[in-house]
Amino acid sequence: MSNTPNGPDRRALTEALTRFFGAPRFTASLTLAIIGATFSTHLLRSTMGWPGLIGILVGLVLLAALSLWARRDTLEWHGVLPISILVFTGWCLLSLVWSEYTLATLRGTGYQVAFGFLAIYVALVRDSIQIVRALGDVLRVLLGASIALEVLSLLLDLPIVFLGIAGNIAFLGPIQGVFGTRNALGLIALIAVITFVVEWKSRSVPRSLGIGSVWLAGICLILTRSPVIFIVALCIAVAAVALYALRCAPVGGRWMLQLGLGAATLVTVLTLWATREQVFGLLNAGAELNVRLSLWDEMIRLMPLHPLEGWGFTGIWPSSTPYGWLEFTTGRDYSSGLNAYLDVYFQVGLVGAVAFVALVGIAFVRAWILASNKRSLVYVWPALVLVVLIVTSLAESTVLVEYGWFLLLVCSVRAAQGLSWRSALARKPEKP
Repeated sequence: MSNTPNGPDRRALTEALTRFFGAPRFTASLTLAIIGATFSTHLLRSTMGWPGLIGILVGLVLLAALSLWARRDTLEWHGVLPISILVFTGWCLLSLVWSEYTLATLRGTGYQVAFGFLAIYVALVRDSIQIVRALGDVLRVLLGASIALEVLSLLLDLPIVFLGIAGNIAFLGPIQGVFGTRNALGLIALIAVITFVVEWKSRSVPRSLGIGSVWLAGICLILTRSPVIFIVALCIAVAAVALYALRCAPVGGRWMLQLGLGAATLVTVLTLWATREQVFGLLNAGAELNVRLSLWDEMIRLMPLHPLEGWGFTGIWPSSTPYGWLEFTTGRDYSSGLNAYLDVYFQVGLVGAVAFVALVGIAFVRAWILASNKRSLVYVWPALVLVVLIVTSLAESTVLVEYGWFLLLVCSVRAAQGLSWRSALARKPEKP
């Protein structure tokens, strides 16, 4: 006798699975798990190794796929995925064809696609305030754990070697918490400040929790003592003031103010770039700048060998050629190019760099327009997070992998949902 379920049993099982994986509570819980894992990659690698992290990532991808299947009839798919994401990701995958280290490229692109899929899932099934709330909950835990472990290292008078925590909180920094480097902690603390302020001002959390969370992120930010992050924080403050002015300005005059802000931003960027050595000197970061300049010079020297297509996408740098050459020449070990734009150019050439800049630029323009014109404060969150990622990318390659890539795609999809030309074309004109 066959054990195969009959028609009604199979339908009942399908309906039960659909209800379970499509339930709002399951979606909310999975979102928290995804964001938690995405921002804990260093912690997970340090405690469980790469196999543990990859196992968690595969499990989350499978659960997200089942959740999307269960919600397939309730999601609006048309025009929701920006073409710029498909073009850049497709070019990175295509680099498998010419890469001289196929296995490393396969690992790197698979890793990128996995985080990209999770980001798109979160952006599709949760609205903006739900994403902000979930991110806020995760970052409160991780920043709190970072401070707690730094204090524990101080009290025990022992470094926590597997996390790289040296107990420098006794000297008011630099600290790195559970994120591996002080720049990573500073970047996440900046994102946390934006997230916590949006939560607080939108009254999504109690006032005391919102203020306390901002203080926690601010303390972490200061204790990193990172010149790079302090510059990014200044840019965020200027961007926040500009957005506030735009949101308060009369609707008819906003376009003039936008043009003025764009011109002022361009002049400021060019000025800072021309005087970068003096700026880093004022911040006592000359050594940090020299490290980056020596690496960038070597990367630029190797770029003409594969100018259009690059060496092949890997995301996090492997130890194989040509990255081994760069490490040997500069005398230091690197996991990235310490500049997302040069790193992308190096890995996937001019074509990939143009596609990446288009992806970032389109996402930012959409998010900025929405933040300038929409009344709800939650629209400010993607715009300011993208400013953090864009400016930080001048000194770090975080935006290409893990939580940086995740945030870029979440913001890009959310901005496209609010301002998409394909969705506009798909809308049927109303009958008179």
